[in-house]
Amino acid sequence: METNCKVILKSQLKRAVLDKLMVFLKENLPNVREFEGCLSVKVLLNKEKDEMIFDEEWISKDHHTNYIAFISNNGVMAKLTEFLVGQPKIEYYNRLAL
Repeated sequence: METNCKVILKSQLKRAVLDKLMVFLKENLPNVREFEGCLSVKVLLNKEKDEMIFDEEWISKDHHTNYIAFISNNGVMAKLTEFLVGQPKIEYYNRLAL
């Protein structure tokens, strides 16, 4: 049986943006966590490779795609991508209840 939706967003960071990105994330992560359907968000960073991963848990893929549409329309996604080399890679997984 499947439960919830695990979302992994992998991003390549531009060089020397980490300080500004941290300010942006501190301002915006509470909004993600409060969005309908979000269960959790963790951010992982590999400084040596300039890679960042958002490890998220959502009630469903639809809840997450609603969030992506929301931040795409209000400009938050555009601001986030200013820190990135290209668009983040988004992968969806369903947690199996075993």
